[in-house]
Amino acid sequence: MENNSSIIRFLLNDDIIRIDFNSNKNLSPTTTVLNYVRDFAHYKGVKEGCAEGDCGACTLVIAELGDDDNLHYKTITSCIVFLPYLNGKQLFTVEYLAERENGQTKLHPVQEALVKTNGSQCGYCTPGFVMSMFNLYKTIEQPDRTDIEQALSGNLCRCTGYQSILDASILFKDLPKDDKFSRLKAKHIELLKKMKNSSESFFIERANEVYFQPKKLQLALAYKQEYPEAILVGGASDLALLKTKKHLELPHLLDLSQIDELQTVEKKEDYWEIGSSVSLEQLRSTFDHTFPSFRKMLDVFGSQQIRNVATLGGNLGSGSPIGDTLPVLMAHQAELLIETADGQRTEKLEDYLLGYRKTSLLPDEIITKVLLPKEEGQIIRSYKISKRRDLDISTVSAGFSLKLTKDQKVQCLILAFGGMAAITNRAYRTEDFLLGKTWEKPVIEEAMEILKDEFTPLSDARAEAEGRKLLAKNLLLKFYLETRV
Repeated sequence: MENNSSIIRFLLNDDIIRIDFNSNKNLSPTTTVLNYVRDFAHYKGVKEGCAEGDCGACTLVIAELGDDDNLHYKTITSCIVFLPYLNGKQLFTVEYLAERENGQTKLHPVQEALVKTNGSQCGYCTPGFVMSMFNLYKTIEQPDRTDIEQALSGNLCRCTGYQSILDASILFKDLPKDDKFSRLKAKHIELLKKMKNSSESFFIERANEVYFQPKKLQLALAYKQEYPEAILVGGASDLALLKTKKHLELPHLLDLSQIDELQTVEKKEDYWEIGSSVSLEQLRSTFDHTFPSFRKMLDVFGSQQIRNVATLGGNLGSGSPIGDTLPVLMAHQAELLIETADGQRTEKLEDYLLGYRKTSLLPDEIITKVLLPKEEGQIIRSYKISKRRDLDISTVSAGFSLKLTKDQKVQCLILAFGGMAAITNRAYRTEDFLLGKTWEKPVIEEAMEILKDEFTPLSDARAEAEGRKLLAKNLLLKFYLETRV
């Protein structure tokens, strides 16, 4: 393959790192960032707690060069991020936050705040909390309670020392805003610019693994046509679990994370065009007020660390019946733009989902865009029921869309559910019953009885089948109570 390199380059704290996978046989493209930092770079502050992105002990901070030539910070759970994701980025560890001044260690303001509030107990989780707090310090000038909770939602403290950690985060309004990162910013930007100017794609082939990270969409499409068995990688927040928990080999991966064409959100005349590699956190920020139902679902999708790397295309590509974005996308009547090297097609989400983790996507196809129509008089809501509010898998999720006539009759209705069947699906019989009827409680109560028998959910660790049916019924009632005149 032409114009490809076996080398990735990134900044680790202040050092330029160059890894040539052809000469370094001890490292694999599927080596996690956590394992590299601890075992090869020898920074031991970062810890492994769960190896699945749930506890936050492995939290590190990445800085990326944006289109505005500025640094944009974000947290990651380094236990489920593969090394090539760092290509062209900067990675910060907890050891780099403090600095030496006149022979003395000077803590970063975030670390000082944690000391003042006695925010560390056993200390195992502390580096992860510090990095989440540092990212908050660098990204939000005056964080409120909601900002703080979002920033820390992916960090667990098994000593239950949360209040003192929250207290430390609240001190941010009094912290100095000039730190060594501000002073070194221009230097780091120049170094990242030089890396970004490299047009080479990353490619490595070994006896038991092939990894391709193209810079252009056309290269990815051509590669998928030639090697349809290649597994697509977005942020690997789901795929990496096959490596870290099941210890499986991933022999052939096509990594889309460096393709700028797939990372844009564009407002068209009557719809939004979302690149499939747009991170869920980027989408959450973009749709703050534009699509409140979508924003509400994204608020409780995983954690901020996971949303920073997880992509919309990845959530769709998995075809999971409990993928959080699917019900609300279905309620919004989203369509997928699917491309091959030879052409493209669009498909409704309902037609794309065929069975349990089975989709209509052909071996040589890639989801490149999601087309999201603008709201036109619909009332749209999203709901997620789980055992925990944050960082938990859905028991039942839903996306509902309603349009009423002037005399309060149902003109259009979508009732989409996740966790109720092998795929995210609409309650078509219930929708048909409600169409044309007055939006009032007696009618809703009749519809709830139809809805109860429309799905045949499974019983598992999160809920019994009957419990899921009851939850679905109650979500319909909740939707009515929130939308009645």
